[in-house]
Amino acid sequence: MKFSFLDILAFLIYCSVIIGVGIIISRRVNKQKNSNSYFFAGNSLPWYLVGSSIIAANISAEQFIGMSGSGFAMGLTIATYEWLAAIMLIIVAWWFLPVFIHKKIYTMPQFLEQRYNHRIRTVLAIFWLFLFVFVNLTSILYLGALALKTIFGIKLGYAIAGLAFFSIFLTAGGGLKTIANTDVIQVVFLVLGGLTTTWLALNIVSDGHGPLNGFSMLMEKAPEKFHMILSKTDPNYKYMPGIRSILGGIWIAGIYYFGANQYIIQKALGAKNLKEAQRGMVFAGYLKLIIPVLVVLPGIAAFVLKADIVRPDEAYPWLLDRFVPSGIKGFVFAALIAAIVSSLAAIINSAATIFSLDIYKVHFKPLASEENLVKTGRISSIIIVALAASIASFLSGIEQVFQFIQEYTGLVSPGITALFLLGIFWKKTTAGAAWVAVLITLPVPLLLKWIYPSMPFLDNMAVSFLIICAQMIIMSLVKKDKQLQTTKWELPAGIYHNTDRLFIWFSISIVIILSLLYIIFW
Repeated sequence: MKFSFLDILAFLIYCSVIIGVGIIISRRVNKQKNSNSYFFAGNSLPWYLVGSSIIAANISAEQFIGMSGSGFAMGLTIATYEWLAAIMLIIVAWWFLPVFIHKKIYTMPQFLEQRYNHRIRTVLAIFWLFLFVFVNLTSILYLGALALKTIFGIKLGYAIAGLAFFSIFLTAGGGLKTIANTDVIQVVFLVLGGLTTTWLALNIVSDGHGPLNGFSMLMEKAPEKFHMILSKTDPNYKYMPGIRSILGGIWIAGIYYFGANQYIIQKALGAKNLKEAQRGMVFAGYLKLIIPVLVVLPGIAAFVLKADIVRPDEAYPWLLDRFVPSGIKGFVFAALIAAIVSSLAAIINSAATIFSLDIYKVHFKPLASEENLVKTGRISSIIIVALAASIASFLSGIEQVFQFIQEYTGLVSPGITALFLLGIFWKKTTAGAAWVAVLITLPVPLLLKWIYPSMPFLDNMAVSFLIICAQMIIMSLVKKDKQLQTTKWELPAGIYHNTDRLFIWFSISIVIILSLLYIIFW
């Protein structure tokens, strides 16, 4: 793809703004030399920074590249992940955040220690680090580098190194405050850039008669791509198993991702107060509603245009290469890079947070100074991204990377979701039951996969969740935890009474909008 002067100028403006804002914020944070300021923005984030930062962390190459590829392969049904996420954000904001903020929780391992015991905190802290490095970071680096390779012909290794360097620049400097402030800019780029690509793709489908006609032609030429519920005969049924793709395991994955995932919930924990955190999450919910327009429709358009690609994940880069005109390429490319870099920065920062606060401070240096914790966070950030970059290219043999992420995350989400749901809402849950749940978190879904290899992974998640919950409930009732009875995990009677009314009304509006969407595209 050849870039014109305007393309290069647009991309340089994006880089200059992000770097400039990053440097300014980093200097302010560096003056404070405070771990709360570095890891949690000093609890200063307003709602719009919380919401935009959640979306910037969530939307990355796995959506622009991976979800477009799944749109190419299976159609609009993949939008279920985005649309139902809007409700899951509301659930977390309404029921999880008040508990976390009341208990002064800053990391998810910290919650597990406060609710259960020290051993569970340590094991899952190490586990989350492995998950962030070997699944999340590697997949985003690979998909982003794949786009650079397809568009520019840059070697995969060089592209991975470039993305890693840019993201570590934003992360190591000023921590969460830098990330959140630059995320506002990143979200503007990724939304406008994504809408531009969709508009152009639909306009090409309609042969220049506008995006609305293009959308109508998509539905006319590929009606099978506009159903939210797949039939059993569909080859993608194993990924989205009919009605159960809406009412089953996807809720386990979503509650885990938005309610127990450090690099998402950390944005809300950095908010000024509960009201700002809840408003930020419902704002993110509205942004979630438009994501399929940015990433799924281009994949369907590539299918209708009969894209000559080898793998579905090449659909989005193919569109950029073939149909984005000179003068706009730089802007759209900046949007793609913004999505990739913002997600990388968020994951790196959260991994460094867990390492610094849950491993280094707890096990190696309990009396570490604030300045030492910040330094540790920066050093661990560099090591984490270097490790992920060194292994990212090994994902090249996977056909749909988005599904790879969902399946491997799906192995751990049932057990962790059970730990959090029962831990928050059932005070009789014991530490012993929780420890057994940790031990069987991986064996249960793997055993089900071995016994029923054809079982869709969303069904596997649902069944695994029920099995682990049953184990925790039975064990808690049979063998009571005297220590837990002494510490009394109690929540104030009115902990949910202060929910912001504006948040409630906007949440109801999201439910109404989603109901209409599912009625239309059932």
